[in-house]
Amino acid sequence: QVQLVESGGGLVQAGGSLRLSCAASGSIFTFNHMGWYRQTPGKQRELVASITTDGRTNYADSVKGRFTISRDNARNTMYLQMNSLKPEDTAVYYCRGQNTRQFWGQGTQVTVSS
Repeated sequence: QVQLVESGGGLVQAGGSLRLSCAASGSIFTFNHMGWYRQTPGKQRELVASITTDGRTNYADSVKGRFTISRDNARNTMYLQMNSLKPEDTAVYYCRGQNTRQFWGQGTQVTVSS
């Protein structure tokens, strides 16, 4: 059982930056797909960005050009660099890893003030 723990969330002004981390208790080398998702009250959880084992990335249109996803298999950690943050980026951000099963973190709150 792999546990994922997010960190790096917080309160930031619009235009600012945050870097989220997702640390795994075990190896993420077998995770063929990892991603960051976000959710606001009353809405479905949505994909923000994803990355495969070989480094292919995918981004939601709303974050393209502002967010960058990366993974460090040696450190068993995935990152999300968020720049030019907007109030509409406010949400709880979750990380997810998938091999034959899927694993979710507990979430970290990101709040962007206008």
